[in-house]
Amino acid sequence: MAVLKVIEVLASSEKSWENAAENALEHASKSLKNIRSLYVNEQNCVVGDDGKIKEYRMNCKITFEVK
Repeated sequence: MAVLKVIEVLASSEKSWENAAENALEHASKSLKNIRSLYVNEQNCVVGDDGKIKEYRMNCKITFEVK
């Protein structure tokens, strides 16, 4: 039986949703081991004065195994 823990992470990117998810995982993996999954809970973006997307943001949950 495995013990799993879930944390919530806020991430952003100027490129894409995928890049924001990669940023969340990269940052979390600096202090967490045994990461099992990343679940995107919510997405939003910042729109600039020119009407274009300026920043992609996401709220995600990262699950990892506690040993």
